[in-house]
Amino acid sequence: MSMKLISILGSTGSIGKSSLSVINLHPDRFKIFALGGFNNVDLLLEQAIKFKPSYIVTKDLPSKKLLIDKLKDEKLKTKVLFGEEGYSFIASHEDVTTVIAAITGSAGLISTVEAAKSGKQILLANKESMVMAGDLLNKICLENNATLIPIDSEHNAIFQVLSSQKDSQEIKKIILTASGGPFREFDIESLKNVTVDQALNHPNWKMGKKISIDSATMMNKGLEVIEASHLFRLNISKIEVVMHPQSIIHSFVEFIDGSSLSQLGNPDMRVPISYALGYPDRITSGVDGVSLDKLPNLEFFKPDLKKFRCLDLSYQCLAMGAAHCINLNASNEVAVEAFLLGKINFMQIPELIEKTLLKAEAADVNSVEHILEIDNLARLEANNILNKLF
Repeated sequence: MSMKLISILGSTGSIGKSSLSVINLHPDRFKIFALGGFNNVDLLLEQAIKFKPSYIVTKDLPSKKLLIDKLKDEKLKTKVLFGEEGYSFIASHEDVTTVIAAITGSAGLISTVEAAKSGKQILLANKESMVMAGDLLNKICLENNATLIPIDSEHNAIFQVLSSQKDSQEIKKIILTASGGPFREFDIESLKNVTVDQALNHPNWKMGKKISIDSATMMNKGLEVIEASHLFRLNISKIEVVMHPQSIIHSFVEFIDGSSLSQLGNPDMRVPISYALGYPDRITSGVDGVSLDKLPNLEFFKPDLKKFRCLDLSYQCLAMGAAHCINLNASNEVAVEAFLLGKINFMQIPELIEKTLLKAEAADVNSVEHILEIDNLARLEANNILNKLF
């Protein structure tokens, strides 16, 4: 059993912290080569003291200088880099075997691509990379012998079911489960008046702000539908979503013979992370298994696409092609930020996204540069609409 040398892109976020928790249980299997954070210098320092990485990457030059001073005080020799070049460096370094891609949003795209170009094992939590560049990322992975293992609980569940599946023609469909977030029982009228704090208060998962809002709008599930189509090479007609408030069953795979297989687990990201880290072996995660006799009733029902319009928009964009998926992701990031800042109400999030998508044009996407160009234009358009109409 060889030691895996790991770079974590996004070590101070919820996925990064959960990953370090699992890694800490297995010092004989994993060693941290590099950590990449944003500007939480105190937490990066704490992680550096515990895991002693060779490199740390921060957001910018001021945070780099601050961390260097703190590392000197602790007599640590960790080198500090910053910005996009730093993230790409630790994602592609020749010593690294495994990259945990956990930077939130489109900001994680370039470093994930660099990891793929360098033939790394990529544990993917940054779904936006697949939404923006799924076909391109798959192509780069194939050309450079890189591998993608999803960390999202739903995709990880499907990966567990399909990892030994030889014939994709035997798959009738996959069914992604969705908790429905904090507003699953609200009516449309009530949603106009929900607060940011309410939207951030997910009933099952502890996550960062952006993904918490995405879960509340069900955009998160919409992005996962697009991601699943690329990860598992499935047509849109074979991907469904079902509401499952208890978050115990993490998606199903239905086969042509009528069988359905699923993965069960408590709602704790350490479970899928440990599977991805240990693959093809299973390793301890620090999480207890499901006690079937203590479970509440498990519920399943169809999502209301009129109430959760972001999910409907995601299906539409997947059908319309890559450029529309890039526009969807970009305009959503603008809308979520506007909501968090109090510029728009909750129900105006899908409204802003839809108005931006009406300006989008279909296009073949064949390079990262082209993807970033479409992304930038979509953000400009979304901000223009935001400033004019809201």
